[in-house]
Amino acid sequence: MAEKSFKYVIVGGGVAAGYAAREFANQGVKPGELAIISKEAVAPYERPALSKAYLFPEGTARLPGFHVCVGSGGERLLPEWYTEKGISLILSTEIVKADLASKMVIRLSDFGVQGADAKNIFYLREIDEADELVKAIKAKKNGKAVIVGGGYIGLELSAALRINNFDVSMVFPEPWCMPRLFTAGIAAFYEGYYANKGIKIIKGTVAVGFGTNGNGEVTDVKLRDGTVLEADIVVVGVGGKPLTTLFKDQVDEEKGGIKTDTFFKTSVPDVYAVGDVATFPMKLYGETRRVEHVDHARKSAEQAVKAIFASEQGKSISEYDYLPYFYSRSFDLSWQFYGDNVGESVLFGDSSPESPTHKFGSYWIKDGKVVGAFLESGTPEENKAIAKVARVQPPVSSLDQLAAEGLTFAMSHLPVIGWISSKFFDMDTGCKVSRAGSRAREPARIKARLELELLELEPSRLELKFLVSSSSSLMG
Repeated sequence: MAEKSFKYVIVGGGVAAGYAAREFANQGVKPGELAIISKEAVAPYERPALSKAYLFPEGTARLPGFHVCVGSGGERLLPEWYTEKGISLILSTEIVKADLASKMVIRLSDFGVQGADAKNIFYLREIDEADELVKAIKAKKNGKAVIVGGGYIGLELSAALRINNFDVSMVFPEPWCMPRLFTAGIAAFYEGYYANKGIKIIKGTVAVGFGTNGNGEVTDVKLRDGTVLEADIVVVGVGGKPLTTLFKDQVDEEKGGIKTDTFFKTSVPDVYAVGDVATFPMKLYGETRRVEHVDHARKSAEQAVKAIFASEQGKSISEYDYLPYFYSRSFDLSWQFYGDNVGESVLFGDSSPESPTHKFGSYWIKDGKVVGAFLESGTPEENKAIAKVARVQPPVSSLDQLAAEGLTFAMSHLPVIGWISSKFFDMDTGCKVSRAGSRAREPARIKARLELELLELEPSRLELKFLVSSSSSLMG
């Protein structure tokens, strides 16, 4: 292969790569200066769709419908867009060795799809495998599916397979689903809801083997406790580790990722890491963390590119001040979480799986302050409210009172934006009050007049010449 050189190289073709490319274009990158090297055969796309609408029997998502950057409400970047901007998309190509000190990609090899020993076992990391799963769903219509894992992906995949009329079993070793985020109380709702949908939930054990037939297709899943589950399809949704091995012993690592500063700069000059490969300083909490979510992948990529150009122009930029944010959608459920899930938790609302509204949430309290908030089935305004309290961390004097107030606590911390038609609100009752002090008849919800200063801060950006991007941000 002929040697090629670029001023900027993005390693990996996932969500972060697409958002970085858009920011490069916004910053005025010149044609021929930027290349994206991806082992996938398609331009960057919104990976969370693979465990959601991509598998739905109706209203199915397909490319080019979910290329980046539609996931954040932006323009869809089709392959032609990269051509128009002079950005080189080097696809179906896997980097097997890189020399960061000399900023050289040493060897390129054709990408070979990594298969499992048995047919119809899927890991759903890339769109090619999602396509194979869709084919298997059609071929094994109304069959049996086993989902290995009870995290984000396991929950979303279980819902998607059940919507496709499969008999679904979900297996995971933890005492409840989503243990890294959910409390036992939150998990009880989702486990009950899924059970009501006909999904079998098997906790406290793991898959230790797979049976196959003469055609090499999976037929069953053997569990550590001796249970054998029949299976026409198996999907492993246990997540994955960040792909850092390519740069082993070349960059400093920490907490399972590549260590960066607040601008995502690594220990090697002009090399930056973004998305879930980066372990970065979390300004809000005063510690370093690695975040596995598409929201961070998008924002960290944009920050990195802005910082590159600021550095080249001799300008300074603000630090990355990220508020952790996670969300998921399945069946008719939709939850959002902001902040940190540490300290004591307070559940509020109706968390019964049989509830017709399933509107409930939770706060996390540490050192007398709310540091995290979760809400199921919130309105856009309510979700902004829980983000607000997670950011400002208001004090709490009584956990019982907080539980009683529930969502009202978050809504009450939103600022009122002044006079409205010569009337103002009684903050205690939510009624309009005239200047003379008499209450208007119609109650008015305070939140209808609130402006959420959500601090959707544009993450500070960082300089970059060589960007290591995540390609595995399926969560979101």
